Amino acid sequence: MATRKTPAATRKDEAASSQAAPAVGMPQMGDVNAYLTDAMQRTYLFLDTLLDRGNNYLEHLDQGTPPLLKFEHEVVMDGHDLPNPCNYALLRLQPPASMPVKPEARPVVVVDPRAGHGPGIGGFKFDSEVGMAMRAGHTVYFVTFRPEPEDGQTLLTVMDTEALFIEEIIKRHPQCPAKPVVIGNCQAGWAMMALNARRPELFGPLMIVGAPVSYWAGSSTLNPMRYSGASLGGSWLASMTSDLGADRFDGAYLVENFEKLNPANTLWNKYYNLWAGVDTEAERFLEFERWWGGYFRMTGSEIESIVENLFVGNKLARGTMMAGDKAIDLRNITSPIVVFASWGDNITPPPQALNWIIDTWGDERAIAAAGRTIIYVLHESVGHLGIFVGGSIALKEHDQLVTSLDVIESLPPGLYEMKLEAKAGKDEQRWDQLEPGDYTVHYQHRTMDDIRKINPEGREEEEMFSTIAQWSEFNANLYKTYVRPWVKMSATREMANAMVKMNPLRMQRQMFSDSFFMAPFIRQKAAEARAERATVPEDHPLKQLEKKMAQQITDELNLYRDRRDERTVKMTRQLFGPTGLGAWLKPHEPDAVVAHERALRELDVYREKALAHIAEGGFAEAVCRIVVSGMISIGAFERRSLRLARLLAQLPMHASVSPKTNWVQLLKDQARLTAVAPVEALNALEQLLPDTATRERALAVSAAVMMIEPTLANPRSEIIEFLIGTLGVDPQRVIGLARKLTDALEKPEAKPAPAKKSAVKKAVAKPAAAKPASKKTTAVKKAAAKPKTAKGKATAKAA
Repeated sequence: MATRKTPAATRKDEAASSQAAPAVGMPQMGDVNAYLTDAMQRTYLFLDTLLDRGNNYLEHLDQGTPPLLKFEHEVVMDGHDLPNPCNYALLRLQPPASMPVKPEARPVVVVDPRAGHGPGIGGFKFDSEVGMAMRAGHTVYFVTFRPEPEDGQTLLTVMDTEALFIEEIIKRHPQCPAKPVVIGNCQAGWAMMALNARRPELFGPLMIVGAPVSYWAGSSTLNPMRYSGASLGGSWLASMTSDLGADRFDGAYLVENFEKLNPANTLWNKYYNLWAGVDTEAERFLEFERWWGGYFRMTGSEIESIVENLFVGNKLARGTMMAGDKAIDLRNITSPIVVFASWGDNITPPPQALNWIIDTWGDERAIAAAGRTIIYVLHESVGHLGIFVGGSIALKEHDQLVTSLDVIESLPPGLYEMKLEAKAGKDEQRWDQLEPGDYTVHYQHRTMDDIRKINPEGREEEEMFSTIAQWSEFNANLYKTYVRPWVKMSATREMANAMVKMNPLRMQRQMFSDSFFMAPFIRQKAAEARAERATVPEDHPLKQLEKKMAQQITDELNLYRDRRDERTVKMTRQLFGPTGLGAWLKPHEPDAVVAHERALRELDVYREKALAHIAEGGFAEAVCRIVVSGMISIGAFERRSLRLARLLAQLPMHASVSPKTNWVQLLKDQARLTAVAPVEALNALEQLLPDTATRERALAVSAAVMMIEPTLANPRSEIIEFLIGTLGVDPQRVIGLARKLTDALEKPEAKPAPAKKSAVKKAVAKPAAAKPASKKTTAVKKAAAKPKTAKGKATAKAA
């Protein structure tokens, strides 16, 4: 039988070709076996980790679900022992030996959210809010809570208990005149805001981190979660759920809502990431899941108050939330407020964290005129939980916030955005030794328009949520009148506890533990996998295919989420918009409009009072007025400037200035005056500074504080340049006086580190060369020509 044979040479070429260039994407059999071995081992290790998660959950329950803190602690006060008991307690955290406490440092109080989970997120890691405060030498207290509330517990009970906690902290630190710093995370942020408004005398700076205060704010893309309440008819469902729980609301329902926000992560990513990197991810996964799986309950009164007043009613920002028979007015907060929000936070996006400022104050001038200081910090990308537990966030934002407390309290009243810039890769700045660390900080002046621009969709749609709130109130009254009595008669605590145990979030943990019938087999296989672990490289073709498939699943789940959210938003707009129920339940007047009208009336009153005292004071008042006006013209206060001002205040400045002068208070007073009468404040400087020598010295001190004396021949502050001409002073003499002041700071206690000393001396002793006097005089006259009237006074444009 004839056959077709391939020549030998041809067969050799084909064999060589097949070895040199195997088919793309077709792995060799040995590679397939290696991948399958690796995948099977990862599967057993993955299941082993889930068994550990279940065991940790059950162990945490057996322990009474204590706070998951990385620090040893002692109980200072227990709300259970108070006349009006609640499930809150005050802990004092014990710092490690490497972080000794500075007795003179004010205490820091961290309050964790009670939003379904247990406490501990604020002190979850050493690189955390707690860790940064300890590193700075502060005594740190932590407000914790137990999984079950006390019978009859209300939000007001908790608020009064937390006030007693802070009073006890103040008593324990008599050597520290400064009030405690309070950090409120997430839901604890609005709770601390409300308490501060009721008891402002207890608080130092208040930091609210990822805290929703303006619940109606946001957009359809930033936080579609705000539309979900409308689809459920408002607050009545929360009331019924707590009634079915025999006056207990299970926090697992809140956690379930959080998980629904990102189904790709809930259903797939967090498990795939564990399986794909189980060799390194298991410990991190278990640590987080230990906290995430701790579900705490509230009383019916608590959840009802939260939903009706905040989630749906949005009453805190507008000042209509009641505490007993009195409304809670956030304008009563006198201590500085720091708001930390992130663009990556889909639970509390920046508009929800910041719009209360507009609704409460209406005008940034009203903030300054009332003597209040509000600072906000925006992160570019970190998620909601990352604000609290992210190590990089702790080492940057939280570290800088804690180490800037002295500056925050010294800032003149007003609205600011805190900006952090890394020093790495930049030239060394003047007075860098006053700002140790890796970042330089400045506080940029902001207006209400700046906050409005944060929301790309505007605030018009908030009118629809006013209609939703009215609809919710109608439904809630119907439920409470006709349905609640029947539900309460049928609900028992035993039935409620059984429902809690059967919650799917709890069941998945308690069922897949060592009590699972296949647990011994999984443990054995996992042990064998660890002993014989064989991994494949990341560039393995099947590993690449695995990642591609995982990403496709993620994309599909994200697409499902986006379409679901779009349907919810569309339905809400149709039902409650101006063509739906909004035509019958008319929206109330926007809170921002009400606040703005009130602010204008109050500003007129403030201005009238300020003008009556515009020419009172002397050298010290004039310096503070110039500094405030100069910094406003520059657009920001620098952290180094305020610390430099503290050093300059120790030097003899003028015969009329007492060594006991409270410069911080003077600065705040002049800022309030300047906010409502900026033109008149500058014009009155001639009366506060009656002679040329006093004027030159006042300008010299101001230039030194603003760190512009080396460039005073061409100052970056238009106000300073204007005043040099208006007050008729010699700029060269002002430069000389300013240099003498800064040169005087080159003393042992103020000297910088050796490596930086030459740079500081160079900046102080060798300023930019001044222009010839004749040219300078011309420049000053030219600069002053625009902001002067025929009588040489400042105009509104100059101020």
